[in-house]
Parts: sequence; C-alpha cells; structure tokens
Amino acid sequence: MKIEGRSYRTIWPSCGGAAVDIIDQTRLPHELVIARLETAEDAARAISTMQVRGAPLIGATAAYGMWLACLADSGDGALDGAHDRLLATRPTAINLRWALEEMRASLRNLAPESRAGAALARANAIADEDAATCEAIGGHGLELIREAAARRKGGGPVNVLTHCNAGWLAAVDWGTALAPVYKAFEAGIDIHVWVDETRPRNQGAALTAFELGHHGVAHTVIADNAGGHLMQRGEVDLVIVGTDRTAANGDVANKIGTYLKALAAHDNGVPFYVALPHATIDWTIASGADIPIEERGGEEVTHMRGRMAGGDMVEIEISAPGSPAANPAFDVTPARLVSGLITERGVCAASREGLLSLYPERADG
Repeated sequence: MKIEGRSYRTIWPSCGGAAVDIIDQTRLPHELVIARLETAEDAARAISTMQVRGAPLIGATAAYGMWLACLADSGDGALDGAHDRLLATRPTAINLRWALEEMRASLRNLAPESRAGAALARANAIADEDAATCEAIGGHGLELIREAAARRKGGGPVNVLTHCNAGWLAAVDWGTALAPVYKAFEAGIDIHVWVDETRPRNQGAALTAFELGHHGVAHTVIADNAGGHLMQRGEVDLVIVGTDRTAANGDVANKIGTYLKALAAHDNGVPFYVALPHATIDWTIASGADIPIEERGGEEVTHMRGRMAGGDMVEIEISAPGSPAANPAFDVTPARLVSGLITERGVCAASREGLLSLYPERADG
C-alpha cells in the first residue's frame, strides 16, 4: 500500500540480508520512522512495545526474528531460546505461535550451517503468503460491500465502521478488515469509513486514519462510544473488524471494545463481519472462553502521547493522579453476534461447521 505515493510493506529484509527493517508504528501518525532489527531480541522488543502490531504482522516479525537468531547462532539451543522468547511477547495473537512453529518445523532437520539461508527463505515466504492471503480476503469482502451498495436506496457512499487497525499496517500488506475497503475503493465504489479511535492506544485514530488518508479513502474518526449512535441513525451499512484469534466455534478475540460494537450492530440489524487469514484460526480452542486475554500496563490508560501545536511529541497524564487502571487488551465476541467470517477462501458462517466448509482438511484436527 502507499504513503505519499510510494508503495510500502510493513516489514522487509535489509542491509544485504543482515537485518530487517520495519515501519515503527509507535511513531505514527506524526512521524514516518523506519526502524532496524538486527537480533532476535530486537524483534521480540518490537513486538512487545508495539512497534509492530496486528496478528499477521506479529507472525511475520517473529518469523524474521527466528532468521535473525540463526544469523547469530543456528544451534538447537539458541533457536529454542529464540522461539520461546518470541512466543512470550504477546499471548493472544495466535499467528505468533503459528509462524514460530512454521519456522521451527522448516529448520528442525537441517544442519546448523544450512539454517540461516533456509530461515530467510521461509520468513520471506510467510511474508509473501500473508500479502497474497490478505489480498484474497479483500476480494471476497468486496462482494459484501457491493451488496451493501446495492441495498442503499438513496445512493451515497457505503458506510463501513471498523475498530482498531486491521489494515495494511497490521499485516505485511493489504490488511484484513480494510482489504475489502481498499478493493472497493479501487473498484470505484463510493465508500466511507467510520474509524473508531480505539482507546487506550488509539490505533484507529493514529493508524487506520493514517493509512486510509494516505491511500485517498474517505473516512471520519469517531469516539469509540459513537458507533451505536450512528447505527441507530442508519449511518452504518456494515461493520468489518479483524481478529487476533478465532476459536474453532467461530468466537473471535479482537481489540477491546469490539464486543460492544457487535452488540450494537446486532441490536440495530447491521451486518457485523470479521476478516481473518487461516493462521488466525486456533483449531485447538473450542470456544472464546479459552482464549488468553493479554493484560497490558495501566499507563496506556492513564497517559496519552500526542503532538503539541509547536510540533513537539509529548506524553501527558489524563487521569486522576494515583488512580489505578486496568488494561485488558482484547475482548471476545461470541459467534452468535457475527454475521460471517471473511477468509482468503471465502465467506462462511461463524461456526465450526462454517469454518470446516472452507477448511475441510481440519475436520480431523
């Protein structure tokens, strides 16, 4: 996707095959900074501090982290240590575990001297596969937006509401929830996106608005609590969100606040879709009740970072001094509130049967 007319991915090998470069998302939307990862520890820190975030991108970063580990020490002990360190960075996003297992499986039976080259090849393949998968999600979601456009009686734009950031900044390219939006935009459909600010880290206001604006897609940032009001007024045609982990029964874990949007959509008859790649499905978990929910530091709730009128970036305290803060990073939306799951293989019901209709090879899993 594009920033100032230039195409970018969120992560790529650099320095002639000695490092990895990323867009530092903690500096967006006011600064475009390219950060360099030179070690597996750098990759782990980038994931933990949300320099990279979004389930697909976390997985790709972990894959490149394993490659960086191989450059330093390709022995079994070092690789196992890198695997465990990277796995511990974010507990909810299942793509992280999937990518690390893919990397370990591809390296396990190789001689140590062959591992670095093989690790880079597999990490590159994971990144390329993610971009292709997300583009396919966009194609299937495009049809839902076409249907929404056809339902509009008085014309005007199709209004899509999204939560958090599930665009290309959350993946290697294209994104999940926003891939259908980009496909619709390219197809010439009149489309507008309601962008939830997504407290406490403001990924919607900072990241979704940034990428939509740079790509030329009409959008409006709204307070998180405004979504239900807009649905009541008939100003939302459909909701599309991403997910960090989907249980085998179709329950989805996504950024905190998603569940409330699903409830409002259900109450107002607004279709609520979840976009995800196959790597986000956790077939080992029967329901969302078993998904681990990451608890992040309270300072993300009590403090906020922004740009002053003079251009300086500062962090300020916004809550009553001394008040404790809880910060669950995700919530679970039950499958009964989900109109459908948009995957790279098509759209299905949010249920085990629906998922198996697209992934029949998992029937015995």
